[in-house]
Amino acid sequence: MAAIIRPLTPADANAVVAMHDSFMAYLEELGDPDSAVKHFTTERYLKDGFGPDPAFAGYIAEDEGSPCGYLLYCKGYNVDVAYRLFFICDLWVEPDARGKGIGRRLVAACAADCRKWGGEWLEWYVYRPNKMAFDFYRKLGALESDALAVMTLRADAL
Repeated sequence: MAAIIRPLTPADANAVVAMHDSFMAYLEELGDPDSAVKHFTTERYLKDGFGPDPAFAGYIAEDEGSPCGYLLYCKGYNVDVAYRLFFICDLWVEPDARGKGIGRRLVAACAADCRKWGGEWLEWYVYRPNKMAFDFYRKLGALESDALAVMTLRADAL
């Protein structure tokens, strides 16, 4: 039986947070200093993903009834070129489920919903040492932008 991809629900909180913890452990092994502290909890998943003004949406993959991957996204807009986009916040497939097309299907579900919303692009960040992710995204046909740098600023800094 092939894995199913479906929209996230509040009932997926524990499964998604557990997979996110696995993702953060993987990034920590690669040297990501931001992955050591647990910020994304079941409470944050429920508070930020559901309710009157959700900050994200996404999909979960289940293989034979067991969660094996997820993708979170939020909606955005690029004013410079006037297009709507989905920003992929997180994509993870459990190691034993890789190679079955689950990651591709999660991204394809996101792309389909983006198009349905009138969007034209998917965008995301990739931790530079994550060679496996770069290889996967390049196989999808994704392009890396050398023209832009990611910058961040805490909202309470000003």
